[in-house]
Amino acid sequence: MSETPHTENKLVSNLQRDLFEAEYVADQSLSSTLLLMTKLQRPLLVEGDAGVGKTEIAKALSKSFDCPLIRLQCYEGLDVNSAVYEWNYQHQLLSIKIQEARDLPTSEKHIFSEEFLLKRPLLEAISLPRSPVLLIDEIDRADEAFEAFLLEVLSDFQISIPELGTITASSIPHVILTSNGTRELSDALRRRCLYYYVDYPDFDKELRIVRKRLPDINRQLSSQIVECIQSFRKLDLRKKPGIGETLDWAAALIQLNVENLSSDPELIMDTLVCVLKTRDDRNLVTKDVLEQLVMKAG
Repeated sequence: MSETPHTENKLVSNLQRDLFEAEYVADQSLSSTLLLMTKLQRPLLVEGDAGVGKTEIAKALSKSFDCPLIRLQCYEGLDVNSAVYEWNYQHQLLSIKIQEARDLPTSEKHIFSEEFLLKRPLLEAISLPRSPVLLIDEIDRADEAFEAFLLEVLSDFQISIPELGTITASSIPHVILTSNGTRELSDALRRRCLYYYVDYPDFDKELRIVRKRLPDINRQLSSQIVECIQSFRKLDLRKKPGIGETLDWAAALIQLNVENLSSDPELIMDTLVCVLKTRDDRNLVTKDVLEQLVMKAG
């Protein structure tokens, strides 16, 4: 009985290390959740505000497992043709004309064969011989009808094509669904998935992310950047800066040879184009506000 927790902890630690090597700083709870997702072969629903790194989880997992990443970007009006499959009508028509020119019969079985099938993300994901990571990004942007269709696919990992029959998964993909919470998802979908909520990182975690992704950054500058970003998120901004904005700002400051945020206030103000993405937010963060935040950051 005592060996099981030790083995599980080692597996979690190994995955956490692999994710870090793939440039994703994951805490133990996320690593444990991802491990359970793979062991139980259950989809994982990841919710959180835009910019907290939900999509990056799938990218890092794909690198860690050294497997393909297949991404389905959801949007209003997403349908089967875009998500699952469609027929290559132009090639079908060309084949028919060639058969007619040769005075050969054209059968429906020939026209509706895999030769003319265009695999979209969902069909591609279940057709690969080795499990890929399937990222269904921003599922909350798709409508309820598509969500209901997706439930059926995720339940059985098979897709019915009227002209060909049922295609069963060659391997079960590692499925990650992300949601920004723009609409409430169905209870049926939530029941089908494991669940994880990603919040904005605390100071220590965000600092680790910056130093991992930008290893040559000045240590004082990286601390100042993260401290300011953490303070920005406490302001009444329309769009709080995400991790992407933190990294963009840090990269911009490196390019401008800035080693301290207090060195050139005018220049630092100009670089806020990387952080503040609406006119109201730019107006809210004045030079005086920025200087106060920089002073606080040391």
